[in-house]
Amino acid sequence: MTKETEDQYKVVATNRKAYHDYFIEEKFEAGIVLKGTEVKSLREGRVNLQDSYASVHEGEMFLHHCHISPYSHGNIMNQDPMRVRKLLLHKKEINKLLGKTQQKGLTLVPLRIYFSKHGHAKVELGLAKGKKLYDRRESLKTREAGREMERAIKGRKRDE
Repeated sequence: MTKETEDQYKVVATNRKAYHDYFIEEKFEAGIVLKGTEVKSLREGRVNLQDSYASVHEGEMFLHHCHISPYSHGNIMNQDPMRVRKLLLHKKEINKLLGKTQQKGLTLVPLRIYFSKHGHAKVELGLAKGKKLYDRRESLKTREAGREMERAIKGRKRDE
């Protein structure tokens, strides 16, 4: 994330495991419908995106298995932490995503939740294709090789 985007957004949670388990082909931004004290809980950063996914049901997009913890100063009106939440997208975008997710092996995975500069809660969805075990190993090898090169370059600069 660049400095410009950090000024515009306050990132609440990221789904690092998504980049490990999937190839992200495309990214989409969607609003999220929250109830009661969920917004305050989000501002505290009490959200877990691990194992969550989005799906289309009857022409509407929903986010499943996203855990937003109950607000610490809330009351009996707190919502269920694992409830299904509606995502806000244009009908054209939903139809496009529905067509792509019906292809073999594509799914919608939330990559991060953030607040826009206007204070609206947003979810960044990634159109993802699952990695095989050997793909994961290969990406770990390339990442480690890059780190080794950086260390070698850094060590050489110190010697000079």
